[in-house]
Amino acid sequence: MKEVAFQISGLSIHWYGILIATSVLAAIGIALIEARRRGENTAHVMNMALIVVPLGAIGARLYHVIDQWDYYMQNPAMIIGGQGLGIFGAVIGGALGLIIYTRWRKLGTLCWLDIVAPGLILAQAIGRWGNFFNQELYGYPTKLPWGIYIDPAHRLPGYESFSHFQPLFLYESLWNLLGFVVLMSAGRKFYSRLRDGDIFLLYVIHYSIGRFFLEGLKLDVWTLGGIPTARWITGFAILAAIAVIIFQHYKQVSR
Repeated sequence: MKEVAFQISGLSIHWYGILIATSVLAAIGIALIEARRRGENTAHVMNMALIVVPLGAIGARLYHVIDQWDYYMQNPAMIIGGQGLGIFGAVIGGALGLIIYTRWRKLGTLCWLDIVAPGLILAQAIGRWGNFFNQELYGYPTKLPWGIYIDPAHRLPGYESFSHFQPLFLYESLWNLLGFVVLMSAGRKFYSRLRDGDIFLLYVIHYSIGRFFLEGLKLDVWTLGGIPTARWITGFAILAAIAVIIFQHYKQVSR
């Protein structure tokens, strides 16, 4: 596992960056397919990306900095120059960018959230492999045959004597890939029964369920009240998304 893929004129190109760029392109490609299928103007996808992608990146970085604030408080220069992204921040920042664009162009925000959701979860499935090359996002030590070897330099304090760990990046990647199949299938199979926003809410539920359980295997997590912060976020997200879906469909039936 090498972090650097290759070098160009002394500039190191990292696998993490390559995979993040690939995930963004995949998300845009799927959004184009979904927009065309729904009869929407595909030009909005590329224009929207100019706002959504930068705000998603800013949100991802901000979440990571808050998550690791003890480190960044001691190393403030690394807030801008360091590495690390947080998916919750990326989703919030990207969603904000989408809302800004759709309100500006007078488009249906919920419809466009549905359009981008399948590509978003596919992007997450791809992007998680960047953690493989960085030797990060691993769980507790394991003797399972698929346990991942972590170099001593990348082992967390207290776990230096262990060599193989739970590959959480792999678990999440596979879960997200399943989510991509579920969202794409649901959007086609149940199209006539869905309301705007249902696909995005299904994304929230699917991803949050997987992340909620995986947090129990994760080392060195940000906690609130002794509970991983990601569990607070995903638990609330699951309940809120289910409530909104029930409300939307109940309102439709009661009319």
